[in-house]
Amino acid sequence: MTIHPLRPSNPPALRPEQERPDTTAVYDSTWTEQPDAAAPDGLDRIMGQDGKIYVVLAVVLLIWIGVVALLFRTDRRIERLERRIDRSISEDE
Repeated sequence: MTIHPLRPSNPPALRPEQERPDTTAVYDSTWTEQPDAAAPDGLDRIMGQDGKIYVVLAVVLLIWIGVVALLFRTDRRIERLERRIDRSISEDE
């Protein structure tokens, strides 16, 4: 596996300072403008390629499902042991 160094991406272009609008039409248009979306950088660029992020999410989901299944299984075993102990105590009396 080869690890390639990340090249710094071009910084996003900054918008020039806007003057304070004096009329409502200009004021409304100022707020409706959407900023340019920033290009992904670093880990976002690496994990977004070829759907790698989905593989990571799937592995994490499988780990959580395994932990929850283990907890339920252990809880059921403990319940069975408690019932067994209760029965043996009631038989002794």
